[in-house]
Amino acid sequence: MAEDFVSKKILLTGGSGFLGSFVLEELVARGVKSDNIKIPRSRDLDLREWKNCVRAVEGADIVIHLAAKVGGIGYNLKFPGELFYDNAIMGIQLMEAARQAGVEKFVAVGTVCAYPKFTPVPFKEENLWDGYPEETNAPYGVAKKALLVQAESYRKQYGFNTIYLIPVNLYGPGDHFDPEDAHVIPALILKFYDARKRGLDKVIAWGTGNPSREFLYVKDAARGIVMAAERYEKSGPVNLGSGEEIMIGELVYMIKELVGYEGEVEWDTSRPDGQPRRKLDVSKAKEEFGFESEITLAEGLVETIEWYKKNILRS
Repeated sequence: MAEDFVSKKILLTGGSGFLGSFVLEELVARGVKSDNIKIPRSRDLDLREWKNCVRAVEGADIVIHLAAKVGGIGYNLKFPGELFYDNAIMGIQLMEAARQAGVEKFVAVGTVCAYPKFTPVPFKEENLWDGYPEETNAPYGVAKKALLVQAESYRKQYGFNTIYLIPVNLYGPGDHFDPEDAHVIPALILKFYDARKRGLDKVIAWGTGNPSREFLYVKDAARGIVMAAERYEKSGPVNLGSGEEIMIGELVYMIKELVGYEGEVEWDTSRPDGQPRRKLDVSKAKEEFGFESEITLAEGLVETIEWYKKNILRS
């Protein structure tokens, strides 16, 4: 497929979102004509409805499915049913519609939240079925995990070319800066800037600060997804990550310093920590289609904060 990839007609769900906007940029940068990229908006095509999935895949050679309902720990605790149903029904129906329409390739993008709560570090793809996901984000993780089962079942029964990617926590310019459902990095940037503006002498951080996380810069993630869409044709999940692990406590103080907040950090240990550790084995992506991350966390945080200052803080 790599030889004629740029001539393909591509359906990019979630293409106007945080990750999707960078995948769009990467596709165009690689030579795919913008006229050949279809991006359905949820207000026009609600992919929870079968008829809209059928409409969406019409004429597509490749589907890159990024559309999802997502949020941080608080959002996951508040809306577990919606997170399970919406993500499962969108992916399941879209993949079936794509199969029926004769789409050449379906790129399913899962989530690191699908891994078991106590996965040995670094997370290897074969560990995915070793246990139940961490409880706070299990509904979302299980919904996305179901698409892997569907993908492998469809490949076996129908010969349907479906690949499944597992990106780790993403961040970067254009992230979702909303205190109600932001993930950890934008949530912390918001908290520290708000505290600095209001002259608060302390910021409350969730949990103990002891868990670890791995983060992947959104532009790196987009590049990895497009590389896989172009070059990878096999069954089985593939991790996309940076391989760089950091304690949440260390991350909090990094962002505090970059924002220039001079107050204290107080840990609210009544709040959940989430998964104890999170770090991926990223060797398979390198071996199979040559993907490696390029932006370090320190570099990416600077760019993310600069974007926030220019586009949100000053608006």
